[in-house]
Amino acid sequence: MIIDCDVHHARRSPEELVKYLDEPWKSEFMKYGERKVESGTINEGGFRWDSYPPSGGLPGSDPALMKEQLLDKYNYTYAILTGSGYHVNAIPDPDYAHALCKAYNDHLIEEWLPKDKRFKGVILVAHQDPHLAAREIERLAGHPDLVMVTFTSTARIPFGNRFYYPIYEAAERHGLPIGIHTGQSNAMFMQASPTPAGVARSYLEWHCCVPQIYMAHLVSIILEGVFERFPRLKFVLIEGGFDWLPHLMWRMDGRYKGLRQQAPWLKRLPSEYIRDHVRLTTQPWPDPDKEEDMLKVFELMDAENILMFASDYPHWDFDEPSVLPKKLSETARRKILHDNAAQFFNLT
Repeated sequence: MIIDCDVHHARRSPEELVKYLDEPWKSEFMKYGERKVESGTINEGGFRWDSYPPSGGLPGSDPALMKEQLLDKYNYTYAILTGSGYHVNAIPDPDYAHALCKAYNDHLIEEWLPKDKRFKGVILVAHQDPHLAAREIERLAGHPDLVMVTFTSTARIPFGNRFYYPIYEAAERHGLPIGIHTGQSNAMFMQASPTPAGVARSYLEWHCCVPQIYMAHLVSIILEGVFERFPRLKFVLIEGGFDWLPHLMWRMDGRYKGLRQQAPWLKRLPSEYIRDHVRLTTQPWPDPDKEEDMLKVFELMDAENILMFASDYPHWDFDEPSVLPKKLSETARRKILHDNAAQFFNLT
């Protein structure tokens, strides 16, 4: 049994989105196409060469091929469809970004979820306007196959800031976890800083620094007291790696012990909030030279209770379920591949 927490479905062509857009965005889309955000870098990785549908269209746009290459091949219980709209949070117009999210969500509900009972979806929101994002959560929260609220790590304000409270209030009220997915390299100029050193020259440089973006957001979420204000809220960090977590927990706990007056709302060590409220996905796999090193990282971060499997299909760095260490215990393997996600997303 496997639950894949990050599967990227797409549209065969941009025109599929038109009927789901409200006016005036529909007319704009038909005349000019979808707005894009470009950074001048080239994503040379792209997709798996075999994921292009024989009938045409983009990788991830054919449900039948996805079921053949992924769900049926690996005997999935569920695949959580996280979409392909990860430039949305870089669009400076919050009204347009919100309209685009609504269209993406409606396309998912109508064109994908009915195709296979193993497909589960997410509610994509534009956090540029948290009140509009909360409205989208309210609109769709009752759908039985939508299991998470999602936005990207592309932001100018760290996610612990009270600016985002309307999103968190709506998600907690409906029992929906929040998934933070890495943004796109072509949106890097719309971030406060796409790397701690500034703007990267290439996709390769940016991709290597993605975990640093997640670290900064997670520190903000924990130390700003989000989980004291929203005690039932949960987060999952998607496609940002995980092997950095032990270092971050040690550093936060150590600094908090000496500077706790700067976070007086916390009642526990930062690492304890992470264990109770935060999960991470396995992809991209860190590729250590020795399997024993990976097992040590697993032990240090309590991976069997914090990690959830993700393949990132159909991207170039796709990971099979067999990526887990061969010497991992069967209990830990089952929890990472299935049980942790089943509990986190309330999937029976």
